[in-house]
Amino acid sequence: MTRPKRLAAATSLLLILLAGCQTNGADLTDGVVRTNEPSKGDVTSFGDAFDGLKTVSDVEYYASDQAVAEAKNQFRAENYGNAGALFLKATRLAPNDGGAWMGLAACTDRIHRFDLSDRAYARASRLVGGTPEYYNNVGYSYLLRGKLQDARSNFLKAYELAPNDPTVANNLKLLSSSVQNIER
Repeated sequence: MTRPKRLAAATSLLLILLAGCQTNGADLTDGVVRTNEPSKGDVTSFGDAFDGLKTVSDVEYYASDQAVAEAKNQFRAENYGNAGALFLKATRLAPNDGGAWMGLAACTDRIHRFDLSDRAYARASRLVGGTPEYYNNVGYSYLLRGKLQDARSNFLKAYELAPNDPTVANNLKLLSSSVQNIER
């Protein structure tokens, strides 16, 4: 068999095989997104029912969890640069993780990169809203900058939302002592 005849035969065979592969047009155009959720009565390859098994939508693990856990450990050890890098990684893995943005803001405050902390707090504000933790952290940021009126304003907002929070109470005491003991 010559080369052109072999090529024609192979092409014909391929076209015949592809003609047998048809999709149902309704699957592509009905606008329904298919998931991997099992139907009632479906069984696994081991013959077990799917009832009680966790599926992807039930999982409570996020890609940023490990980075956030490591970042918190670094923050507690006062390794703010390392913690900031890990929180930044967490924000890249899960951009809507408000806790990661709050952690990143706190780390950048500690290394006096207030330009970065302002951007992180802005993002965290959209994600976590006006929580006591948010106002407390922003107040502490202003305290580190020496903007005592702004710090007081945020600490008082945090205090209004959580009057029994010891961290907020301690920061208000810290603020009052910093006002009384001005060093130049």
